[in-house]
Amino acid sequence: MTRERLTLYDTTLRDGQQTQGVQFSTPEKLRIVEALDALGIDYIEGGWPGANPTDNAFFDAVGQTKATITAFGMTKRAGRSADNDDVLAAVMNAETKAVCLVGKTHDFHVTAALGITLDENVENIRASIAHIVGQGREALFDAEHFFDGYKANPGYAVSCVKAAYQAGARWVVLCDTNGGTLPQEIGTITRAVVGAGIPGDHLGIHTHNDTEMAVAGTLAAVDAGARQIQGTLNGLGERCGNANLTSLIPTLLLKDPYKSAFDTGVTLDALDGMTRISRMLDEVLNRVPLKQSAYVGSSAFAHKAGLHASAILKDPTTYEHVDPGTVGNRRIIPMSNQAGQSNLRRRLAEAGIEVPDKDPALARILDRIKAREAEGYAYDTAQASFELLARDELGQLPDFFEVKRYRVTVERRKNKYNKMISLSEAVVVVKVDGVKKLSVSESMDDLGNDRGPVNALAKALAKDLGPYQDKIDDMRLVDFKVRITQGGTEAVTRVIIDSEDGAGRRWATVGVSANIIDASFEALLDAVRWKLIRDRA
Repeated sequence: MTRERLTLYDTTLRDGQQTQGVQFSTPEKLRIVEALDALGIDYIEGGWPGANPTDNAFFDAVGQTKATITAFGMTKRAGRSADNDDVLAAVMNAETKAVCLVGKTHDFHVTAALGITLDENVENIRASIAHIVGQGREALFDAEHFFDGYKANPGYAVSCVKAAYQAGARWVVLCDTNGGTLPQEIGTITRAVVGAGIPGDHLGIHTHNDTEMAVAGTLAAVDAGARQIQGTLNGLGERCGNANLTSLIPTLLLKDPYKSAFDTGVTLDALDGMTRISRMLDEVLNRVPLKQSAYVGSSAFAHKAGLHASAILKDPTTYEHVDPGTVGNRRIIPMSNQAGQSNLRRRLAEAGIEVPDKDPALARILDRIKAREAEGYAYDTAQASFELLARDELGQLPDFFEVKRYRVTVERRKNKYNKMISLSEAVVVVKVDGVKKLSVSESMDDLGNDRGPVNALAKALAKDLGPYQDKIDDMRLVDFKVRITQGGTEAVTRVIIDSEDGAGRRWATVGVSANIIDASFEALLDAVRWKLIRDRA
C-alpha cells in the first residue's frame, strides 16, 4: 500500500502569538524555529513582515532551515494593483521562499467588513496569488471564515478558493476562523471542495478550538482529503487556541488509520522529543505546563487509583493507549490515599528504595500518607515529599542539618525615587555538624524588584549549609502554588513548590500550615533535603 504524504505547517510564531499574554522576542522565535526544524515540520510561519519590529527582525535573522520559512500577509486592497500595494510589498520584502496570504471567503465579511463587491474580492485574491507566483515564490492562500462562508453561500466560497488555486496557489487552506464548525461539517464541506475541483494534495486545513474540537476537525478534514495540516505547539492561539500539533502529530504517527496511510516529515525518533519541545515552549513563555495535556502532560500517564496502578504493573497497556516513551514522556504512579501496596512498592522502586513484599513498613507508610492527606497534604503531585516521608518511616532519611529558628519581616517603605516598595528580609539559623550558622537574605533581585518573603527565605536557607553547599548551589524555585484547604476557622494553607537544578531535574514538594510562611518553609526544606539525597550528599 502506497502511503500518502501529509504536510505539517506550524503557525506558533504568528497565530500562536495572538494568545492573550504571549509576545515572543526575536531570540525566542529563533529558538522555537530550531526546535520545530529538528522535529521535522515542513513549513514554519514566522510572522507578518511590516506588522511590528520583532517580526521584521526575525526575518532578517533567521538562517537556513530544512523547513520552508513562510511570511504571512493579506491579499491586496481593492483599488490598487498588487505591484503598488505597500502592505503586500512588505510581505514580499521578507524574501521568504513561501508567502501565505489571508483573504475573505464569506460574502458577509466581504460586503460588511471590506465594503467591496463580491467580484472585487475574488479579483483581489486572484491578482495577489498571481503576483506571488510571478515573483517566483510559493503561494499559499488562507481562506478566512471559509466554513461559515460555505454554509452561507457555498457557490461564492468555492469561487474564492478556486480563484486562488487557478492563479497558482500551491496550497489552498480552509480556515474555521471562528472555531465553531463541528468535525462532521468540516469533513462534509472539505469533501465538497475536493469534488469542486481542488485536489486534496493542494488543500489544507486550519482550525480553531472554540468548541474544543480543533484536533477532531483537523482529522475530519484529513479523512475528507486535505493533505496539509496547520496548527500550533501546545494549541496556542487567539481566544481558545488553534489545533494542537503536540496532540495531532503523535496521533498521526501512532494511531491507525493515519499511521498506516500517511507519512509526515516527523520520524518516530524525532517524536521522542515532543514532550521536551512542548515544555520548552512553556519555559519560553514562563508558563506552568498543563498537566492534563494529551501525550505530553505530566499527568498524561499518571495512574493514581490503586486498581489502575496494580494493573499497570502487570501490563501497561491495560490503562495506557500508547507507550509514554514514544513521545518522550514517562509513567507516574502518584501517591495518594487511594494507593495500594503494589502502587506504593512501584513508586518506592522508582525512587531507588527497595522494600520486600508484605513488609510491615508498607502499611505504616500508607497509614501515614492517609493521615497526612486528611490534614491537607497532597502527595499525588508532590513526589519528592512523598519520598522523604517514606524514607523517614523506613529509617533511611539522613539528618543533614537542623533548623533551629527562622524569621521573616516584611517592610513597606519609600525608596530613593520616593516610590513605595515592599521589602522582605529572612533570617535562618541552621545547625550543621554541630555548628550553628546564621544566614540573612533580602527579597530584592538584581534588577531591584521585590520577589517576596518566600524568595527571601529560600535564599537564606540555601546560603550556607557548610559541606552540603555545593550540592544546592544550582537549585532554583520555578513554581509556587498556594491553596486554602478545608474552610472557616479550620482552614489551612497548602503550598506546592516546584524546584529545578542545573541538570534539568524538576521535583515538587508540599508544606501545610495555618500560616502560609510556615507551609512554604516546610516545602522549601523538603526541596533541599531531596536534592541532597539525590546527589548522594
